Amino acid sequence: MTAFSPKPARSDSHPSKEKRSITLRFENNTILKRILGEYDRHLVQLEQGLDVRLVCRGNRIAITGTNETVSQAQSAFEALHHLAEKDNAIDAEQVMGVIRLVSMPTQRLSRPEKPSGPDLRTLPAFQTKRGVITPRSPGQADYMKELADKELVFGLGPAGTGKTYLAVAQAVSLFLSGKVERIILSRPAVEAGERLGFLPGDMREKIDPYLRPLYDALHDMMPGDQIARRMAAGEIEVAPLAFMRGRTLAHAYVILDEAQNTTPAQMKMFLTRMGNGTHMTITGDLSQIDLPPSITSGLKEAVSTLENVPGIGFCHLSSADVIRHPLVARIIDAYDQATPLSPHNSFSRAYHGAPKSPVKR
Repeated sequence: MTAFSPKPARSDSHPSKEKRSITLRFENNTILKRILGEYDRHLVQLEQGLDVRLVCRGNRIAITGTNETVSQAQSAFEALHHLAEKDNAIDAEQVMGVIRLVSMPTQRLSRPEKPSGPDLRTLPAFQTKRGVITPRSPGQADYMKELADKELVFGLGPAGTGKTYLAVAQAVSLFLSGKVERIILSRPAVEAGERLGFLPGDMREKIDPYLRPLYDALHDMMPGDQIARRMAAGEIEVAPLAFMRGRTLAHAYVILDEAQNTTPAQMKMFLTRMGNGTHMTITGDLSQIDLPPSITSGLKEAVSTLENVPGIGFCHLSSADVIRHPLVARIIDAYDQATPLSPHNSFSRAYHGAPKSPVKR
């Protein structure tokens, strides 16, 4: 590789716990500046996150650490170089995402036969008005590849794994590139264990509280004035699931969020709205079903029925993919290890870190 050519300065064969050093040489100083960040703050972040010593002199970076940590650091620089050479700005969150990708276990529940880990030089990325969205964990990398490769994808996993956020990012990316003509975001209007009672206002004011997470993700991808203009033009639509009946959705990107709160009839109705040139993503968390215990989740039934159908992608995220506060992952693990509180939750463990049992049809 001409733009990024690692040159080992000292690379003796030592046991994995002993120290070794290598030197990476960058031929493009502009790319190197993007990688290092302002006042070399990304270099400090990489040092602390990967437990290595990094020394930058000119266009060279010396890496010192154990065999494992040096290899991880080299992979991290390759991934950051791949992002920087496309004129993308690199921020602290992207650096942290790369650190997670190179340092965490990469065994995926959905595809255990896969070789370990994604190729960090060819990470998927979604282009939006706010910048480039890249994966923050191996599970997110798998999920983004499924979104890019398949027209119908189910994203399953606990809160904080980026299921909805990444689906909205893919929708905005395809919309801005002209590959779809509109974006449709939908959710079932189900309270999360509470009875809110009568809500004042017109129809939009009544349903907006249920759809707020979709609005939040959308505003992260596009300027607010553009969203308002495109919504007025019908190019972006946010609607409750009940409004989907009877429609054929063509040349659109359609996202159904919180799908665990659909009934089987609603899920079938939604899936059969798919028209020519349409992409669909269904996201949900089978451990947070808010339906009455006597009602089967439409998402649960869809997983059992469709998981072996060709052309449909399933990505099972886990607590290892949570990108919120570190406590969130530990909270999810603690709940998964506890006795399920309702009949709905007993189905969720296969998707949150426990070995997945064969699908029974």
